[in-house]
Amino acid sequence: MAKRYPKSETIPDASVTSEQAYVCWGEDLASKESALKQTSECLSEYGMSHSTAGYRGALNDYSNLLPSISGKPGLTRSGYDYFRPNEAIPTDIKLIIRHADSIYQRVGLVKNVIDLMADFGVQGIKLVHKNKRIERFYRKWFKKIKGKERSERFLNNLYKTGNIVINRQTAKISLKTSESFFRANASPDTTELDTDDVSVDKREIPWRYTFIDPFYVNVSAGSLSSFVGQKRYELIIPASLRRTINAPKTDSEKLIILGLPDQIIQAAKNKKAYPLDVQKTLVFHYKKDDWQSWAYPMIYAIMDDITVIEKLKLADMAALDGAISNIRIFKLGNLEHKIAPTKAAASKLSSILQNNVGGGTLDLVWGPDIELLESNTNVHQFLGEGKYIPHLNSIYAGLGIPPTLTGTYGAAGTTNNFISLKTLTQRLQYGRDILMSFWEKELELVQKAMGFRYCAQVEFDKMDLSNEDAEKALLIQLSDRNIISDEILQSRFGFDSDMEKSRINRESRERESDRMVKKAGPWHDPNFEDSLKKTALQLGIVAPSQVGLDLPKKKAGEKTGMEMKLPPKDPGLSVKDGDKSLKEAPQQGRPVNTKDSKQRQTKKFAPQTGAKLHMWSNSAQDQISDILNPILLDFYQKKNMRSLSNDEYEEAENIRAKILLSAPPFVKIIEASLLENLPQIDSSPEMNKIYSQYFNFLKNMKMSMARELTVQELRDVKSYFYSMVYDTLE
Repeated sequence: MAKRYPKSETIPDASVTSEQAYVCWGEDLASKESALKQTSECLSEYGMSHSTAGYRGALNDYSNLLPSISGKPGLTRSGYDYFRPNEAIPTDIKLIIRHADSIYQRVGLVKNVIDLMADFGVQGIKLVHKNKRIERFYRKWFKKIKGKERSERFLNNLYKTGNIVINRQTAKISLKTSESFFRANASPDTTELDTDDVSVDKREIPWRYTFIDPFYVNVSAGSLSSFVGQKRYELIIPASLRRTINAPKTDSEKLIILGLPDQIIQAAKNKKAYPLDVQKTLVFHYKKDDWQSWAYPMIYAIMDDITVIEKLKLADMAALDGAISNIRIFKLGNLEHKIAPTKAAASKLSSILQNNVGGGTLDLVWGPDIELLESNTNVHQFLGEGKYIPHLNSIYAGLGIPPTLTGTYGAAGTTNNFISLKTLTQRLQYGRDILMSFWEKELELVQKAMGFRYCAQVEFDKMDLSNEDAEKALLIQLSDRNIISDEILQSRFGFDSDMEKSRINRESRERESDRMVKKAGPWHDPNFEDSLKKTALQLGIVAPSQVGLDLPKKKAGEKTGMEMKLPPKDPGLSVKDGDKSLKEAPQQGRPVNTKDSKQRQTKKFAPQTGAKLHMWSNSAQDQISDILNPILLDFYQKKNMRSLSNDEYEEAENIRAKILLSAPPFVKIIEASLLENLPQIDSSPEMNKIYSQYFNFLKNMKMSMARELTVQELRDVKSYFYSMVYDTLE
């Protein structure tokens, strides 16, 4: 049986009258005129129905503006909220803070975004100091007070409620504890704050930070406190806590009450606010104006959209209840053909339908007249994500998260991505700035309590939404150029700098004692001593025997590359025994202050043969490559020279070098002669010796450059070596 809802008490039932509701007429004109005459009496009832006045007030009533003219009042937010108090947004700042906290706890989207912003904001937070020993003290203290967790709670409450109230408690540590930093003994809190001349007791440092719900904290004197430099705050004790303090029921409650300050117990008994200690109370706000006592939460701007989304969810849930509703009507008989069913036919059909309630097709045999009417619902068209998109985008924009970053809900139609990401990073940086202002004051207290010369600083990981791999590669390059320290580089990669320093020192000692293989790489030469010997031999400052090289004697008539490069000796330059050569004895030409007896011959300029050989060698390499490259590609079955492997490319380069070094200077490179002499190159001892010298020359060049040579550099090296071998006059 369907449930019947109770009747509304505000809408009375219409009274039943004995008058006729309708009239009808026949075929004659008289009856028609009589019926229309009675209908015309309804003219006085025709008109426009106004909506109820509701909660508008006298100023919003626009009725009877002129005779027979009235204005329909518009729908205001106050009128809407008056009839829907559960959906109304609070106007009092304390209720707004409480409502923002409720939204954070209930709405998963808001909770996830705020938690993400808080976690991202404290990422990589750490304390650094110039002195390593003092830095270890600061970091142990930060770990003891759970600094990272307190920082995360700080940013979470800042983005959630917009106001943070913190109670600081200090602890005095002994000399032994300051060295070991294992435990501390609590003592009264007597510290100054908010001045440069901070006065603290020796070795009395902050030890515990407790967050207080700003809903239960009031500003003393309200807005009047804006005119003073240091505000005072009062704690409102809730009624449940007052009952517990005044009438404890269990032994544990009694023990806790005995440890409470007397001022709190008196405030609970007198139902008054408890004044918070100015020196121990820290208050921070999120973008608060000076004339405001409390800042509006970040969630306040999106409360309307969150309310709409919650209503849409309720509408979807209600629509789901009726999504599968389906009404089927079986009509027996036909009034048009004057066929009416009997009780027996209706009972028979009802019995058949009630006995076949399962799924599947129902076969029904009936006659003479039956009709099935089936009603379908279109409520499924209401279900869908399209109606959520505008409100979700507004929520993301209000929280500072661009929809493009989420990848859902119509991100392509949003604003510029760069501006959206910039908004997010700036909002995170704003939270970090407030967090740093909080920790800087606390670190200053630690510094003065312990007598340190310098104060520690707070560092974070850099917020970067770009390519992380590219950023790390850039950090490595900055470290190679000594722009940043190795400690920063190690911390960015997630390694402990002290541990890595000890490991590097241990490995260095093992390499120096030959207990570990030497490190090899572009910046570490494992054969440094051998490289120095090679360089010394190339410069000619040492003899081969000095570097441990025992060479056999040269064969008769055999010359090295340097000897071949030297010009031949001229026997006409020397004179009789006892006289010096003209080159060795100065002032042996024309006597001083004398003129030539005959006219000198004009000096002819002739370019050096080495330069001509170098230029011809460059052109010869191009001709050899044009002839040989197609043959090599066909042999290796490759499309172009870039497709060759390293071994194939080196082999092709060796063949081209041998052909060049075997070619006489200034000859024309012909394909037929080149291919004909190609098999004879490897069998020639003289050419093998020249190529061996070229190979050693190229190897030494690579060692001195400490890198592989480019293609152009290889061409220049071959041309230079060719000019050294064939340096003769035309």
